[in-house]
Order: sequence, then structure tokens, then C-alpha cells
Amino acid sequence: MFDIGFWELVVISVIGLVVLGPERLPVAIRTVSRMVKTVRDTANAVKTELSQELKMEELHRDLKKAEQLGMKDLSPELQQSIDQLKDAAASVNRPYEKRPDQDADNTANTEPRKPSE
Repeated sequence: MFDIGFWELVVISVIGLVVLGPERLPVAIRTVSRMVKTVRDTANAVKTELSQELKMEELHRDLKKAEQLGMKDLSPELQQSIDQLKDAAASVNRPYEKRPDQDADNTANTEPRKPSE
């Protein structure tokens, strides 16, 4: 990223020692290293998010191609994209699916009670 050699680091360290003094120099180094780490983590997060968005855009483009071809005679890449989209849709729908035994329990609990005479 920066083309800083050993001697440049030595000069920066000496200047920092003279300007800040031996008491404040370690605190300044820690602060700068935290800022660099924060910037690096933010850049990695942005890079990851962009790659996910590009992958989603590619899947969307493949889906449009597949729709134009009528979902027949698809290339292996298109078929793989379709399968990935189906798996993603199935994983989203799974938490909301009801089991048949739950429906029976819900109807039994929702029937109005008759007042006893």
C-alpha cells in the first residue's frame, strides 16, 4: 500500500519521539494502529458486501436468461444458478412451513367452547 522502507520508519519514529515524548508515543502508536485496523476491517466488510452483491446480480442475470430460454436446454452454469436460487428460496420458506400435526392442534385449540348447562 505505502512504499515505506526501514529508514523511513526510523525517521518517523525519531520525529514522533521528539514531538510527542516517551510518555505519549506508545499511546499515539496504539491509537494509530486501532484506526488502521478499523479502516482495514471496514474495507474488508465493503469488499465482502460488494462481492455478495455481484454474485446476486450474476444469479439474477442467469435467472433472466433461463426464463428467456423457457427453462429448457440450459447450460450447466445456468442450471447451477437455478438450483442455488431454489435452495435459497427453500431455506427462506422452511421456518414458515406448517406441519400437518400443527394444523390439527391449532384447530382443536381454536374451537369455541360450549357453555355447560
